[in-house]
Amino acid sequence: MLAATQKPIAAPIFGEPAKAAAWKTVPSWYAVSTQDKAINPDLERFMAKRMNAQTTEINASHVSFLSQPKAIVKIIEAAAAKI
Repeated sequence: MLAATQKPIAAPIFGEPAKAAAWKTVPSWYAVSTQDKAINPDLERFMAKRMNAQTTEINASHVSFLSQPKAIVKIIEAAAAKI
């Protein structure tokens, strides 16, 4: 279903400069998908560490929100409780 309904990314967005990176000032949470084949899990860990994120590792593929929704909900609930 995802492959059939996902729309192409709007290419002009890559020409827009970011004014500020929110992760530098806003608390962050990150789910590392340990079986991800789209983004290397080590890169995910690096990005999470760089943003000082509360990190959770999930034994899942790139779409962990589909295969492990309960784990993702726990992360969202933890984040919501801290804000």
